[in-house]
Amino acid sequence: MRIVRFLSGGKEHLGQQLDDSSALELEGGLLGPRRDTGRRLKIEKLLSPIVPTDILCIGLNYREHAAESGSAIPENPMLFIKSSNALNNPFDPIPLPRRSSQVDYEAELAVIIGPRPVKHVSRDRALEYVLGYTCANDVSARDWQREKSLGGGQFARGKSFDGFCPLGPCLVTADEIPHPNNLRLRTLLNGKVMQDHTTADMIFDVPALIESLSSTMTLRPGAVILTGTPQGVGFARNPPVWMTDGDVVVIEIEKIGRLENSVRREV
Repeated sequence: MRIVRFLSGGKEHLGQQLDDSSALELEGGLLGPRRDTGRRLKIEKLLSPIVPTDILCIGLNYREHAAESGSAIPENPMLFIKSSNALNNPFDPIPLPRRSSQVDYEAELAVIIGPRPVKHVSRDRALEYVLGYTCANDVSARDWQREKSLGGGQFARGKSFDGFCPLGPCLVTADEIPHPNNLRLRTLLNGKVMQDHTTADMIFDVPALIESLSSTMTLRPGAVILTGTPQGVGFARNPPVWMTDGDVVVIEIEKIGRLENSVRREV
């Protein structure tokens, strides 16, 4: 099932997506028992498919991305966290911050934890706790992420500017994607392909990530895990490619869809 959160008639709704412009209304909430009301509604504006309880992110989780970054292959998943103000909707602009000149894109598969909390789960049972998947853009201010002279030098600071976590366009339930580590994903910047790879290149696959994270924290219902990005990011190019005012960035993931956002200078 493809589930969308959207505005229709001035109200927020949850629905089973029928096509680009309509959905069958669902009652009960994303994490609760859902039933359709039989009402077909017009999608006037797409929202992020979920408002996460937590946004948990994994760094350097693709072999070729670690290589282009000049980094060693991690021995364990590298966790950082994006704050809730970073959440953004499909088609809404990504704000270019006043205090950063190095804003980068990152295509990522996002995993949504379902209605049961997860603690100390083994990898062979980990996917039982997944509600579904969506596309994410882990937008990053590289100068703040990497340079201590700015007061940054921290992953979370450079990753948590307003609007730096677009999610969407829909949540595809886990039954439709039984093998999340066999998906093609791409980034297009102004129509040019910047990233084009497969989730099979993950160092730690989705079950391994859930096993590892749940060994030290409870993964709460509605938590979103951003699973890392493949090679082709802007900072690793020669010369570097930074997103600028007026750009359009698209994240595409096989079996999920297309997450599109413009880029606008913050006023």
